[in-house]
Amino acid sequence: LFRCVQQLKNDGFHVDELFQKCLFEDDEKEKVLKAIRIVDPNYQLPPPPNPQTCKSSLLQDFYSKEKTVSYPKLDFSVQELQERFQQQLEMELDNTVTIESVESAKPLTPQAIKARKLLASLRSQWHDSILQALQKSKLKMSKVKTASGYNTLYPYLCLLPDEEYVGIMLQTLNTLSPQGESLAVLARELGSKVYDRYITQRKLRSRQLEKVQEVYEDYIHLLAKDGQPDKYLPREYWEKLVAEAGFGPSLNLKDCSWPYMLLMRLGMHLLELLVQSVKVPRNTLNCRLEPKLIPVLYHIYSFHSSWQVGLIKPHPIFSQIVSDAAETLLTFNSSAIPMLCPPVPWTSPNFGAFVLNDTTLMRFVDGAVQHQLLLEQCPPVNLHPVLDALNQLGNCAWKINQPVLDIIISIFNDKGNEKLDIPPPISEAPRLPAAPSNSSAWSKSQKHTLLQCKKKTAEMHSLRMDALYKLSIANYVRDKVFWFPHNMDFRGRTYPCPPYFNHLGNDVTRAILLFAEGRPLGPRGLDWLKIHLINLTGLKKKNTLQERLEYANEIMEEILDSADHPLTGRKWWMNTDEPWQALACCMEIAKASRSPDPAAYISHFPVHQDGSCNGLQHYAALGRDLIGAISVNLMPCSVPQDVYSVVAQQVEEFRKKDAEQGVKIAQVLQGFISRKVVKQTVMTVVYGVTRYGGRLQMEKRLKEIDEFPEEYLWEASHYLVKQVFNGIKEMFSATRDIQNWLTESAKLIAQSGRTVEWVTPLGLPIVQPYYRSRSTVVSVWCVHLPLALPWKPDTVKQKNAFPPNFIHSLDSTHMMLTALHCLRQGLTFVSVHDCYWTHALTVDVMNQICRQQFVALHSEKILQDLSKFMLEKYCSPDRETRALWQNKLMEQLSNVPQTGEFNLQKVM
Repeated sequence: LFRCVQQLKNDGFHVDELFQKCLFEDDEKEKVLKAIRIVDPNYQLPPPPNPQTCKSSLLQDFYSKEKTVSYPKLDFSVQELQERFQQQLEMELDNTVTIESVESAKPLTPQAIKARKLLASLRSQWHDSILQALQKSKLKMSKVKTASGYNTLYPYLCLLPDEEYVGIMLQTLNTLSPQGESLAVLARELGSKVYDRYITQRKLRSRQLEKVQEVYEDYIHLLAKDGQPDKYLPREYWEKLVAEAGFGPSLNLKDCSWPYMLLMRLGMHLLELLVQSVKVPRNTLNCRLEPKLIPVLYHIYSFHSSWQVGLIKPHPIFSQIVSDAAETLLTFNSSAIPMLCPPVPWTSPNFGAFVLNDTTLMRFVDGAVQHQLLLEQCPPVNLHPVLDALNQLGNCAWKINQPVLDIIISIFNDKGNEKLDIPPPISEAPRLPAAPSNSSAWSKSQKHTLLQCKKKTAEMHSLRMDALYKLSIANYVRDKVFWFPHNMDFRGRTYPCPPYFNHLGNDVTRAILLFAEGRPLGPRGLDWLKIHLINLTGLKKKNTLQERLEYANEIMEEILDSADHPLTGRKWWMNTDEPWQALACCMEIAKASRSPDPAAYISHFPVHQDGSCNGLQHYAALGRDLIGAISVNLMPCSVPQDVYSVVAQQVEEFRKKDAEQGVKIAQVLQGFISRKVVKQTVMTVVYGVTRYGGRLQMEKRLKEIDEFPEEYLWEASHYLVKQVFNGIKEMFSATRDIQNWLTESAKLIAQSGRTVEWVTPLGLPIVQPYYRSRSTVVSVWCVHLPLALPWKPDTVKQKNAFPPNFIHSLDSTHMMLTALHCLRQGLTFVSVHDCYWTHALTVDVMNQICRQQFVALHSEKILQDLSKFMLEKYCSPDRETRALWQNKLMEQLSNVPQTGEFNLQKVM
C-alpha cells in the first residue's frame, strides 16, 4: 500500500484525486479509504467541490442566486410520489410491460379460442426447442479454443439466465409483422434487449439502484407540495443529495456500452437460433397435407437500390394462426411506457431520465461515438443549461383526455376512418387480383396491380399497428398521471424518450393529452382557447388574432354542437386541418363557457403557439434582413404576414411574364399556383432542400390537384422549383448570403478530412455525424450492412447539412432559453420543436418570454463567435505551418456576411 501511494505521488497525482475523479462500484470507495488509512491513519476525505455556476451571458439572471425563486411544486404529497416511484421501479425491474390491446372489445369466436389454444401449445414447444438450441450452441462455443469471431460471443451468452434469452427471442417472434422485418433491425433489437437486461443486472449488483432509491426519496421533497427545500433546480438538488450521501457506488458509471458490431453479431446469433429451432407442422391448418415440420421463420433477400437487404419473414401458416387468435395483450419494453413518477434529473451525459433503463443524453446514428466523447470532454458546467432545460420539459405532468380517447377508440374498432387519420384494419385492404393458373400469363398491368395491393396492405398494417400501440398505451395510463423524460439529438433538438405515445405524435395523439396540473382560465384564457381552435382549423391564417376571436364567437353554435354531438351532430370539427385537437378544444370551450364564471374555470388544456417559418425567422434575425423580417412576422404588423402566400404571388408574377412571352409550361400552370403548392418547398429551403428534392415536393403537390394534366407534371415541377428558388433569393438576400457562407465553410473543412463542429450559444458541443459508409459483413448469413463507421467525412453531406443543422441548433437554443425563463416565472411549458405549449392563463406571459429570449439570443455575436471558434479549431495560428487549404479556409471564415438595417428590438 505504501508503495502504491508513493507511486501515485511520483507520477504527479494526489491521493485526493482518487476520490474526486474515480468512479466506484459497490463499496469500493469505502475499501480504498480503509486501505489509505492503513498507510496514513489521519487521512481525511477531500470536501466535495463547490458547485460551479454557468457563466453564459444569456442565463446570468437565471442562475443568479439573488433572484432565485422557488421550484414549482407538483400537486402531490411526498408519500404519493414515493408510491409512484415504487410502481415505476417495479415496472423497470420487470423489463417488459404487458397491457390490454384496445381491440379487445370483440366477442371471442370458437375459431379464436381454438387458435389461442394451438398458439399456447406451439409456444410451449418453441420455448423448449429454443432453450435446447441455445444451450447446444453455448456448449459448442465453450469448447472452441481458438479466438475465432464466434467465440467472442460466448461471454455475452452467459451474462443472463438462459430463460431470459429465450424470453427475449419469443417476444421478438410474437411482435413480428406478417410482411416481415429487416434482418439488421431485428438483430439490433435483439442485441439491445440483452444489453438492457445486463445493465439492469449490473445496476442491481453494484448497489447502484439502492443508492438511486435513497437519493430519489429525498429528491422528491423538492417537487412535492408538502416538501421543504425550494431554492434549487432539480439537477442542483440531486447533485447536493449525492454529495451528502458520501459513500456507496458512483451513479454515473460510464463506458459499459457495447460496440454496435457486437450488438449486431449477438442479435444475428439469436436470430439464427430462432430460425433454426422454431418449427410448425405443415398440416396445422390443412389436415390433408403431410405432417412434416417446416420453419416458422424464413430468411429472404430483397434489393434496396444496389444493396442486398436481408428480411426475416414469418410463414403464412404462423401469420394465419396469430390473426385467428386475435390476442388482446401487447408487450412493450418498460422504456416505451410514459414514466409513472417524475424522471430522474439529468446530471451528466451518462445519468438521467429513467430509474434503471439506460438512456443516452444524445441520440446518434449506430456506430457513432464522437458525440459521446465530445460531451464527456466538455466541462460539466457548460452542459448545465441544456440539462436543466431537459429536466424542465421532463418534469411536466400529463393526464389523458378520456372522452376524446373513448371516441377515437370507438372509431378505431369500427373499421377506422382514413379522413380522420384513424387507420382501417387489414380486413379493409384491397383484395388481391385473382391469379391466372400460370404465372407467366400475368400481364404487366396485372403485376403492377398486384404489387400496388401488396404495398397498400403493408402500409395499412404498419399504420394500424402504430395507432394500436399509441391508443393501447394511452388507454393503459388513462387513470394515471404520467411523465415523459426527454433527451436530444446531436443538434440539441429535444424529444420525449418513450417512442410510441408522446406529445410529438400526430393530431390523434395530441388530442388525448392534457396537463395534469389545472390553472384557472383568468380574464383572457377563454379568448385564447377560441383563438387556438381557429388556429387548429387552418381557416383564418391571414387574419389578425382579434378577427380569429370574432370568427370563433360567430360560429359558437357549431363549436357547441361539435362538443355535444361529435359523431351524430353537424360534425363541423371533422372538416378542419387538425380535427381531433379541434374537437378536444370545442369540448373545453363548451365546458368553460357554460361554467358559472369562465375566468375561474380550471383548465388542463394545452394551448399552442407556433413559430411562423422558424428557419427563415432565424436567418432574417442573423442577417438583420428587413424585408425578410417583415415577411416572417418579426416586425409588428396589422395583419399576420404569410411568407408562403408572398412567395406564391411572386412565382405567379414570374409565370405571367413567361406566359406572355409564349412559354408553354407557364401557360399550362395558369390557375394552379397556390400557397399550398409552394409551402413545403419554401419551408424546407431553409433546411437545405436541394432543387431535386424541391422538384419532388412540387410534383407531389401538383398530383393532388385532380384537374392538373398528368403529362406536364415533370416539366411543371421543374419550372416551379426554379421560380420558388428565384423568389426566395430576391426576398431573402441576406439569408442566401449566410447560407452560402455556411455551406462554403463546411465544404472546405470536410475536404480537409475533418468533420464540421461548433458550439451552440448555450455551450452544447455539436459534431456532424456524416461519414462515407463502408460495408461490413456480419455473421453467418453474410448480410452486407452499410455501416457509417468513423472513416472519412462525407464531404457532400457535411457541406449540405451544415446550414440546416446550424439553424436547428439555434432553434433548439431559443426553445431551451424560453423553457428555463418560463420555469423561473412558474409556467407550465413544453415544446414540439418550434411549437410552444402552456396553459390558456399564461399564453401572454409565454409569448413575451419567447420574444425576449429571441432578441437576447440574436443580440449575441452568433456568426462572429462561430467564425472565431472555427478559426481556432481548424486553422493553425502559426503562418509557417499553415497548409494551403487552411489559408483558404481562414479567408473564408474571416469573411463573415454583412448584416442589414433591421432593428432587433422591434421583435418585442
